[in-house]
Amino acid sequence: MSTLATLGWGPYFSAQLSSEEASTLLVGRVVADRGRRLRLRFEAGDRLVIVPGHLLGAEPAPVAGDFVLAAPGEPPVVARVLERRSALSRNAAGRATVEQVLAANVDLVLVVQGLDEGAHPRRLERTLAAVHASGAEPAVILTKADLVPDAGAALAEARAAASGAPVLLASGVSGEGLDGLAGLVGPGRTAVFVGPSGAGKSTLVNALLGRAEQPVAAVRARDARGRHTTTARRLFELPGGGCVIDGPGIRELRLWDAGGIAAAFDDVAALAAGCRFRDCRHAGEPGCAVAGAVEAGRLDAGRLESLRKLEREAALQEARRGGAAARAEKLRWRPIKKAQRRMYRDRDRG
Repeated sequence: MSTLATLGWGPYFSAQLSSEEASTLLVGRVVADRGRRLRLRFEAGDRLVIVPGHLLGAEPAPVAGDFVLAAPGEPPVVARVLERRSALSRNAAGRATVEQVLAANVDLVLVVQGLDEGAHPRRLERTLAAVHASGAEPAVILTKADLVPDAGAALAEARAAASGAPVLLASGVSGEGLDGLAGLVGPGRTAVFVGPSGAGKSTLVNALLGRAEQPVAAVRARDARGRHTTTARRLFELPGGGCVIDGPGIRELRLWDAGGIAAAFDDVAALAAGCRFRDCRHAGEPGCAVAGAVEAGRLDAGRLESLRKLEREAALQEARRGGAAARAEKLRWRPIKKAQRRMYRDRDRG
């Protein structure tokens, strides 16, 4: 198998190349994101490449996991980013409504939760909704089971929130669950670790690689909070096949759109099919099957409230995006209108 094939290269990407591009440009995958410079893995090995200025501020700007075309040279220069099969995104930090792509062409998102903080079902639901929206599959990895008195109860709580996604107990220290974790990734597939600092993501990466590649640090004793130890998003090849991406910023996925909410709450959707009214909002309407399930104890009231909260948040995000688009269009037309006014003024003077 070729180097690129082991990294996930296949017909979806090769079909995007013209015959001229296939004969004149190099194909590589981004294995380290360093801003103006990227580390790409080509068939002949790794090279640092230059990202031209017009691509840095453009969409899509290359990120870890992207397949790109580069013009040969010393160093090579990125010519084009190939269309992504999936993109792990969140709303960028700050007040602006801007999509930030964290990783590209991801098949599996491993949501890591340390049980020293509890199962956090509401956090899991939010993250899983964002994962489904990306086009990738989710799996939940529970770490630090040795720090809780009843890991079985925490496992059951996480499974109830995961809506059918695989949930595993794993430890990068003891090796528990690593075979099952590696089996989820598999040859030709790419996984990315998501989770709060101190949950054990980098420890799991090192355990899967069989070497200390990612730095790790102990959590703070006073509040059990972790510290960032990774400095750049990187893609690693696993010994048994497949790849994993880890790095800073991939700790919490903020909901970008509503596309994954239904999949994250498919159990509620199944119940809603039994409601008397097709447009039932499960807020006191007669004949509401969802409310009936809550009353009967078959659906956690907290899970229903979590769904409502995410739907409200997604609607607000959509409204903000519409406002941002309108502002961008207004800015685009501003110099045009100014030039028109100047033209009319000059014509009147003449």
